[in-house]
Amino acid sequence: MGIRFIYGRSGSSKSTYCIEEIKSRLEEGVDYPLILLVPEQFSLQAEKNLVAATGRGGIIGCEVLTFRRMAYRVFNEAGGLTKKRLNPAGRSMLIFRVLKKVKKDLKVLSGSASHKGFVKIISELITEFKRHNIAPEELEDVCGKLPDDGFFRQKLREISLIYSEFQKSIEKGYMDLDDDLTYMCKRLNNSVQFDGAEIWIDEFTGFTPQEYSVLEILMQKARNINFSLRTGSLIENNSNDPGNLFSPVLKTINKIVKIANTNKVEIKKPVRLDARPLPRFSNSPELAHLESTLFTYPVVTFSEPVEDIVLFAAKGINSEIESAAKKITGFCREKGLRYRDIAVVTGNLEGYEKNIRNIFELYEIPYFIDSKRSISGHPLVSFVLSALDIYIKNWSYESVFRYLKTGLTNLAPEETDLMENYVLACGIRGNRWTRDEDWDYLPESMYGTDELEDRGALELEKINQIRRKISEPLMSFINSIKGKKAAQDICSALFALLEDTGAAQKTEAYIDYFNSSGQLDLANEYSQIWNILMEMFDQIVEVLGDGIITVEAFREILASGLEEFKIGLVPPSLDQVQVGSIDRSINHNIKALFVLGVNDGLFPAVNKDEGIISDSERNILSGLGLELAEDTRTRTFEENYFVYEILSTPSKFLWLSYPVADEEGRALRPSGIIGMIKRMFPQLVEKSNIIEKTGIEESLELISVPGPTFRELLRKIKSRADGSQIADVWQDAAAWFINNENWSKKFELALSGLTYTNLAGNLERESLHKAIGGTVFTSISRLEKYVNCPFAYFVQYGLKARERKVFRLTPPDVGTFMHNIIDAFSKRIAAQRINWRELTREMCNSMISDIVDTELEKSVGSILKSSKRYFYLVRRLKRIMSRAVWLISEHIRRSGFEPLGYEVSFGYDSSIPPIEIELSNGATVKLTGRIDRIDTMKSEDGTFVRIIDYKSGTKDFKLQDVYYGLQLQLITYLDALTEKGIPGTHEKLLPGGILYFKIDDPIIRSKGDIPKEEVEKAIMKHLRMDGLLLNDVKLVKEMDREMDGSSEIIPVRLNKGDELATSSKVATMEQFIKLRKHARHMLRQISEQIAGGNIAIKPWKSKKAVSCKFCSFSSICRFEASIPGNNYRILYDLKDEDVWEKIKG
Repeated sequence: MGIRFIYGRSGSSKSTYCIEEIKSRLEEGVDYPLILLVPEQFSLQAEKNLVAATGRGGIIGCEVLTFRRMAYRVFNEAGGLTKKRLNPAGRSMLIFRVLKKVKKDLKVLSGSASHKGFVKIISELITEFKRHNIAPEELEDVCGKLPDDGFFRQKLREISLIYSEFQKSIEKGYMDLDDDLTYMCKRLNNSVQFDGAEIWIDEFTGFTPQEYSVLEILMQKARNINFSLRTGSLIENNSNDPGNLFSPVLKTINKIVKIANTNKVEIKKPVRLDARPLPRFSNSPELAHLESTLFTYPVVTFSEPVEDIVLFAAKGINSEIESAAKKITGFCREKGLRYRDIAVVTGNLEGYEKNIRNIFELYEIPYFIDSKRSISGHPLVSFVLSALDIYIKNWSYESVFRYLKTGLTNLAPEETDLMENYVLACGIRGNRWTRDEDWDYLPESMYGTDELEDRGALELEKINQIRRKISEPLMSFINSIKGKKAAQDICSALFALLEDTGAAQKTEAYIDYFNSSGQLDLANEYSQIWNILMEMFDQIVEVLGDGIITVEAFREILASGLEEFKIGLVPPSLDQVQVGSIDRSINHNIKALFVLGVNDGLFPAVNKDEGIISDSERNILSGLGLELAEDTRTRTFEENYFVYEILSTPSKFLWLSYPVADEEGRALRPSGIIGMIKRMFPQLVEKSNIIEKTGIEESLELISVPGPTFRELLRKIKSRADGSQIADVWQDAAAWFINNENWSKKFELALSGLTYTNLAGNLERESLHKAIGGTVFTSISRLEKYVNCPFAYFVQYGLKARERKVFRLTPPDVGTFMHNIIDAFSKRIAAQRINWRELTREMCNSMISDIVDTELEKSVGSILKSSKRYFYLVRRLKRIMSRAVWLISEHIRRSGFEPLGYEVSFGYDSSIPPIEIELSNGATVKLTGRIDRIDTMKSEDGTFVRIIDYKSGTKDFKLQDVYYGLQLQLITYLDALTEKGIPGTHEKLLPGGILYFKIDDPIIRSKGDIPKEEVEKAIMKHLRMDGLLLNDVKLVKEMDREMDGSSEIIPVRLNKGDELATSSKVATMEQFIKLRKHARHMLRQISEQIAGGNIAIKPWKSKKAVSCKFCSFSSICRFEASIPGNNYRILYDLKDEDVWEKIKG
């Protein structure tokens, strides 16, 4: 029995030495076992190295083991495999049950126990306890030594309770994977397979207490144990100083020596590998110097020029990866390296992974990303969890369509899209999915009126067929899990759902397709996740069995178990660049290493998370004899060792790069390692792409494989078109693409794309006729939308594009409903011959309530009947509308004007003919519309008319908006009536005013209680009409006979002496005539532009607003002020006197 240390610094060929010794023993024909013990992540590489060294094409007479493999070997020989084994998911489920059981006994941890992720925290803590051979009883004993009223004592007692209950649960017949080594220690003495063996232990930095226990027994059974360790010496005076570079390894050596001495095991003469230069760096003096002097103080400098180390500062993450990709391509082309000789590592693999995939594929670099991925977002997992959510959340939109969009149901993608549009438009959820009767409502928001008439019935039939395809298997599943069910029953129901929907068969088909198309990683992924899911069902049945459980609890347990699974893939090819995280070990055969993201806090990493047991609490436990994992301070010191381990890995080339800004433009600092290497290598010049260089040398570096070169060439061509100088070499690159049959058409298309603009030209006559028609029939509100942006007008009314309608109440919906209610009210009192002046508050309330209820009964599929939330809104709408009609009656009571008509239309089949505008090309534009209310008043001067428009929004009347063409509706209505007179008579009308009547539910603020009369007066003032009135005191007073100073109902103020204040919104008869002429001019001008096919992308912008803000079509036009030709139409703020001055002609 004996142990021996084989040690040396990085690159001293320790692993080679071990393998050569094994080879030598094999050649000698020894008759005892030869074992190479390595960490899990090194087992595959170690087997490959051993096979290559022995030259036998296989391993006979020796074996590569890990601690876990060794445990299985012992269990097979000495027993221990009879218990059901808990995988990480099964363990999470068990912890979940334990937390539910003990929650009432928790105080400190009670709040955290129900939080997502707490199961994982407890699982990791239990793993830490087990790896350090700490039993629940030991925690309880330590609790007794802590202060009675201490927070830590209570927390530790609760942790001990959870741990103890967990242990009791697994002792009933389960075996935790973290107990493997503990159980192995108990059975190892009954095993003979390691008796007299020679063991080489390689690639370890340290061991857990569990592993030390195994090693202690092996020392007494094996012939010899050889420990291969990375360190410059075995014993140093400051070996316990955490600042010592090799401190982690020296601590390990001390513990091994202590165990050997305790068991009287011989410590043989060590083997020191210190030949200079070290074998790995024999061809690179720079890397040899880096390895030998890193973290040495004072700094030892390298005075020669540096070629094998590159420091690179990049503009951002993308440009950093792209620069590395160019270098990798150059190495493989010019330096004779294979892709498998190159590795890329980063401290932020999650943030870099997607970009590395995209850029490496563009550069045609084969790669393998060595990372374990969560399976929680995989379609199979989403399918199962969403099916449970459909039951739990009663067919919510989110759960149903997360389920359908997995691609594993029996629906085609277009069927899923159709159903989503329908369900969103109709607000379908809950039992509307499961009722026997067919859905019979097809909203106009999905189809135009003409389309509904043509194919509405067929569409409904199709929708109901799809609905049955969705609901039938789900209802069968739901019926089988309703009520009190055992966990195994729910597992069976889920498996049946996978079969009934074809999800199982689709998964198998995906795997076959991925295999046949060479996408082996995806095939492996789908296969792994299917097996994991089946294993999860088995584990649930094992753990929960026939115990009764709610579906909600089952879903929580299943989700927490699945969160524990992470899948890692085997490299599908031999010649690939290995991409990984800096915290995962790298193959020592790497010749070129690229370290990306060498930024402060990432490399070396900053250990900030102390965990559920803080550093100070760990120190307390250590003082009481319980050793746990190192605290964050010690781990921070050990980061230097891991930095040394990484930087000393490559044998020929080292690349260190960092971005100066993240993807959002925030500045990033380089790591202190960058500065350290600059001091070590004073002649090393940091490279950068922050400032673009256009010389011949820099251009040649940009020419690599076709994909990125093509992209760069197009960028250079565009730069040249903008007046910049480019190197002549790009002409040669362009010639290559022109003459290459695979790229010539792409190049031609790309060149045409360089002249692309989003500017919309005029429509051709034929296209204009198709889009708009011959004679233009339109409304004034549509022409106002044209003024907002001609292109948006064309998309909405020419192309008839519609937004996907979502079942929710929008302001336009509310506005339409309110208009309809007021119209119905007005017509009802007219039919009953009730005068507005006779209305009481009670009559308004009663009639409005009845009208609203009647309107809702008539509206099939109305959102206002869909839920209790909207029933509340209906009550609020009744209150608002009652107040509105009461306010109208109050306005009329105070006024000399009488309503002449409601919802008065002008157009074909109307009492008022359409407004016709003759265009310069001989065409005619016919304007139609509807006036909410017309009021008139006879006087000795004639009959005055005022137009009232009901608005549910906050729209104010602005004279400048009339000038710009944004508010032409009211003045045009007034013009039409004063021009044509009252329908059926020849009586001439005079302009009295145009007014917006606000329909709103204002909040009145006050410092204290105020009388109800004052509240009503404040509401009336808040809802005062806005607009423009004739500057005639007598007429104005007839609009508010109770006016005293500022009117409560119209936008005027009367000063002493019956003079209108300057703040009053009034205009003279001459100004009204000019305003009407201007409106006609604007309508003709807009119509001329429409008829001329002008569909320019021309939104307007004022000091306070921009028309794009509420536009639905911005994703189509892609207007950007930075794009040449994309300009706003600037609307300058104008005072009323400025407007009158501009339209005086």
